[in-house]
Amino acid sequence: MKRILPTVAFVALPAVLVAAAFAAQDRHTLQVPGGLAFADFRGYEDWQTIAVSHNGDKVAIILGNPAMIEAYKSGIPGNGKPFPDGARMAKIHWMAKKDEDQPGEPVVPGALHDVDFMVKDSARFSDSGGWGWAEFEYDAASDTFRPGNESDKPPKGHDAKCGFACHTVVQNRDYVFTEYGKR
Repeated sequence: MKRILPTVAFVALPAVLVAAAFAAQDRHTLQVPGGLAFADFRGYEDWQTIAVSHNGDKVAIILGNPAMIEAYKSGIPGNGKPFPDGARMAKIHWMAKKDEDQPGEPVVPGALHDVDFMVKDSARFSDSGGWGWAEFEYDAASDTFRPGNESDKPPKGHDAKCGFACHTVVQNRDYVFTEYGKR
């Protein structure tokens, strides 16, 4: 019996670890109603920075895919032209924290809070300024994401048009708040 337990443990442990790996969330399977999916933004982590922001208790980096960056470089939206279909943005929010180990104690990213996405697709989102939105809340305890909902602060709509109401104040900028700063 003493020899069987170590053998069982030796065989069972790798199986448990493999099962745990497969049980981990594949965030690319997540989708908000209306069809906008996390997978639509695969690779966003490597996109170019458009801007950074700090708003109260959160810091963010706003990223753009190549089509978005080229549009900004061509003068959009300041030239009055709309962003092209296929332009995408990602905004990663972290809880703000002071880094007391650095001179000046700068505010830096802390725990991940959520990831927001925008995509320009005039046919698919014709009734929301040509843009689709998605917001995915992050849960550190489970290391998983979920679509934003009404219980979040601020509340999120339940579909890919959830950002439209907020972004109408910048309709004259093709519904985009973020400036592309001089480099």
